[in-house]
Order: sequence, then C-alpha cells, then structure tokens
Amino acid sequence: MDLIFASLGLVILLLAGDSLVRGAVNMSLRLGVPAMIVSLTIVAFGTSAPELLISVQSIAEGVPGLAMGNVVGSNTANILLVLGVPALMAGLSTKTCDSRKSYLQMMGATLLFIVLAFGGEFAWPQGIALLAALALILGSAFKEAMRHRRAVCMGEEDETEEDEDVEGADPDMPWWKVIMFLLLGLIGLPLGADLLVDSSTNIARHYGVSETVIGLTLVALGTSLPELATTVMAALRRQADVALGNVIGSNMFNLLAIIGIASIVGPIPVEPGILQFDLWVMLGASLLLAPFVFWRWHMGRVWGILLSALYIVYVLIVLGNA
Repeated sequence: MDLIFASLGLVILLLAGDSLVRGAVNMSLRLGVPAMIVSLTIVAFGTSAPELLISVQSIAEGVPGLAMGNVVGSNTANILLVLGVPALMAGLSTKTCDSRKSYLQMMGATLLFIVLAFGGEFAWPQGIALLAALALILGSAFKEAMRHRRAVCMGEEDETEEDEDVEGADPDMPWWKVIMFLLLGLIGLPLGADLLVDSSTNIARHYGVSETVIGLTLVALGTSLPELATTVMAALRRQADVALGNVIGSNMFNLLAIIGIASIVGPIPVEPGILQFDLWVMLGASLLLAPFVFWRWHMGRVWGILLSALYIVYVLIVLGNA
C-alpha cells in the first residue's frame, strides 16, 4: 500500500506542479509581466515546487535525510538520465547553444553547496548563503531579460515567439481557468508532498534503508520526471538549448533555492555517505557537461547510452550500499 500511496503522491505532485506553472504563467502575462521574467522566476519556482514541498514536509516530519537525498539525487538524475534518454532517442545538437554563463553559475552553485556540506549540516546561516547566491544569479538574469525587453521595444527583436516559448503560456486563457489552475496547484502540492513523504518513510523503514537512500533514488527519480518530459520534447523538436537550459536551471534552483529555504525551516544534517560518495558523483556528472557547453560536442546516441548507463550504475551502487 505504501508503494501505491507513494506513486499516487508523486502523480498528484506532478499534476499540481504543472497546474501551478500554467496558472502563474498566464496570470503574470495577463498582468503585463515580461515573458522572459516569467521564465526566469515563476516557471523556475513552479517546476521545482514538488521538490521544495517534499523538502519542507520531510523536515517538518523529522526525516530531513529525504530532503538532502532528493536534491542531490535529482541533480544527478537531471544530467545523467534527463539528458541521457533524449540523447539516446533523438540526439542533441549543441552547436547553436550558448549556455556557458549559466553552466559556470551552476558549477559555482555546486561547489558552494559541497563546501557548505562539509560543515556537517545545513542550518539557517547556510540557507541564507545559498539564497544570497541565488539572488545574485537571478539579478544577473533579470538585467539580461530587461536588456532583451528594451531590444524588443525598439523593434530589434520579435516578442511573439518569446511569449509562445514560455512553458504553459496560452494568451487566450480566460481568468476563471487561470484561477482554477492556481487553486489546483496550491491544493495539490501539499497533499501530494504529504502522501509521498509519509509513504516513502514507511518504505524506507520496511526495507531497512535510510530516508536519504529513498530520497536519492525513488523520490529523486520521480521528481525529475517533469524535467525528463520537457527535455524529451525539446530533443524531438531539435531544441537542444531548451533541453540543456532546463537541466542547468533546474540544478541551480535545486541546490540554492530548495535547500536554502528548507534549511531555514529546520536543520538538515549531511550523512557521511553523501559526503563521501553522492556529492562527488553529482559534481562529476556536472563536469561531464563541459565539452557540450564549451566545445559544443554533439550529444548523440552513444553519449545517451553512456549517460543512462552511468545513472543505472549509480542507483545500483546506492541501493547496494543501503
């Protein structure tokens, strides 16, 4: 029954997160907020809402290991699986992608997170440091977005395509539908998080493994499904920049925002296994992106097989050491 409830909680989380994004995006666009700003803030927050709710809920219920495992496991899954599967299916051509700045910001966030992790726990001082780093990154992105907006206003660039590319944007959506999507998201997210955390904790206890291991595997894989769906569609549409940007942005947000907010709610201890193994796997996976970002290698099916296989090996090692 716990596995059924965990699956149900995950489904509710994914649907509620999607609903919240759709409602928030269309409300913001209807109120005149620039589409680029919506992409950088509301969509980023909305797609990470399941991970955030799970982290806060797990701390409230006394299982903070689930929060840490979820974030570290999700970041590893985002690179190895979320990019590996689309590359295996259709390949990702990164020749026209320029994600160097975002990638360097992601690596900076990763290194900051690892350094803070060696303090033994994430409490409110570490949380403030992570959120301050996020504020700097968002501030830089905001300035770029406003420069882009000025170019649009001067007629140098077309805004129509920009609005259409924002996830969940529908210029003709009526207000009643916008409000309905917002309510479904706000009600569904805490309900799904509560179901998933409770059932995952029971599963961990039943099989004698830690909540951190469940977070690194079952919960991390589940909460990476929205990114996987987005990246697969981007690959099929030959939009490698969307696929790569989705993963880089999600990883930054997971480390800085989710753990930043959750650690202010309550302290999150860092287990020795995370320090000795999982953080370095996450860092190694992040470094694997460098050739595709800086030298713009083609991410073909061979790379897709390699990345997916590495993820399977990682999960087997985590479960084997549980």
